[in-house]
Amino acid sequence: MREVYRITRRVAVSNASVLVLGETGVGKELIASAVHQLSHRSGRPFVRVNCGALSESLLESELFGHVRGAFTGAVSNRTGRFEAAQGGTIFLDEINSTSLTLQVKLLRVLQEKEFERVGDTATLRTDVRIIAASNRDLMGEVRAGRFREDLYWRLNVVPIEIPPLRDRRDDIPALVSHFLDYYNELNDRYVAHIGPGTMEALRDYHWPGNVRELQNYVERAVVMAETDELLVELLPDCVTSGQPIPAEDLEAAGPVDFETMTKTVVQLGLDQTGRDSTDVHRGVVDVVEKELIAQVLQACGGVQTKAATRLGMNRNTLHKKIKEYGLDG
Repeated sequence: MREVYRITRRVAVSNASVLVLGETGVGKELIASAVHQLSHRSGRPFVRVNCGALSESLLESELFGHVRGAFTGAVSNRTGRFEAAQGGTIFLDEINSTSLTLQVKLLRVLQEKEFERVGDTATLRTDVRIIAASNRDLMGEVRAGRFREDLYWRLNVVPIEIPPLRDRRDDIPALVSHFLDYYNELNDRYVAHIGPGTMEALRDYHWPGNVRELQNYVERAVVMAETDELLVELLPDCVTSGQPIPAEDLEAAGPVDFETMTKTVVQLGLDQTGRDSTDVHRGVVDVVEKELIAQVLQACGGVQTKAATRLGMNRNTLHKKIKEYGLDG
């Protein structure tokens, strides 16, 4: 990671294109943001685009904009992300997801610094630094014919490869401390101590979801803790048993909306002022757990096996809780 930081600082002061490589959840966007913030473009926009989240036609319109009547539903002119990022930086995440047709247009932007809106003939000039990211081996994609070699070399001026969390386990204590501080403040909690065996379990886990997975588990532990300790019992079974959740399941399930849960907990605490603190805490935990299970079930399409894996609990336990909370209707 020291090498990653060194390269980030060196490349930031230039205008060179940067290609950030690494598994899902290692923090590629954070590195891209750091490159922008340390550059002379820091006072201009930093625009993020997830290329894997949109179809080819929608992504082209999102990147380059469109004019009225360009396609069905284009009722007015729209500014694209390259225009919005003028003078700043555009971060193209999951660049490997783009089609070969769109890659030609991206290559033109990199080489000629110009493009046209969808449905328009007027050529627009752009002054934007491009930072791309991929969780796949792009040279392997080139060999497979799914990614243009000329675009690869244009993007790969300065590569920054972020190692997975399992290869930098010494970072785990610092990351846990950071996430504890953040989520304690966000949820008005004070989980300040690490219980016996907890850090050992975290260090020994394989972390297929990398830093994002660790962040998820710390956040949930802060919300569910009954004391000021981060206990090993608050970690999911996959961590304590050493059996990792497949990374694709973590990515497909998506993030949990803890903001909604926090608001519910606060309201419950206000409604139950004056009651025994143990009863209040038990009620709060029940509300949080019910909301968490409901959200994960929805994210997993109702598939209980996948939801149980995501939640880090036995499927039979999940089935029992679903019935207990009335979530089976």
